[in-house]
Amino acid sequence: MIVDSLTNAASIEKLHPLFQKAFDFLKTTDFSKIESGKIELEGEKLFVSIVETQGKTKETAKLETHNKYIDIQMPLEGIETMGWLAGQDCKNEIEPYNEGKDITFFIDKPSAYITLKPYEFAVFFPEDGHAPAIAEGKIKKAIVKVLV
Repeated sequence: MIVDSLTNAASIEKLHPLFQKAFDFLKTTDFSKIESGKIELEGEKLFVSIVETQGKTKETAKLETHNKYIDIQMPLEGIETMGWLAGQDCKNEIEPYNEGKDITFFIDKPSAYITLKPYEFAVFFPEDGHAPAIAEGKIKKAIVKVLV
C-alpha cells in the first residue's frame, strides 16, 4: 500500500507503466463536471470509476482483495477512512472470488486505518486487503483500476 498526495505522485508514477497516465488523469480532470460511471483510459488495462456512495462504519466495511488489478483510490468530496490488512492475513472469506468483478470479500478486521482528504490517494496492490468507504455521510471518489 502507498498513501500520498497528488502533488507527490511523480515518484510513484515510475512503479508501473500505466501509473503516469492514471495520475495525469487524476491531476488534470475537473471532477466537478464528471458524473458517476466508468471512464476508459486504455480499455480494460486502465479505467476509472467515479462513484458516489454512502459512508460505512468500521464495523460494516468489508475487507476486499483483487487479483488482476491495482486500485488507486482517491476521495473527491468528503473525508474517507480505509482499513488495511496484508492479503496473506485475509483468511475468512464471506464472498469467494468473483472473476468478473475481480474481487473477494473477507470478514477479517483491518490491522491499520488511514484517513484521506480529497486529492490524497491510496494505492492498493493485489497483496493488500482493504476496506474502503469508511466515512460519515456521502462521499464521492475516483477508483482507478490498473491491470497488473
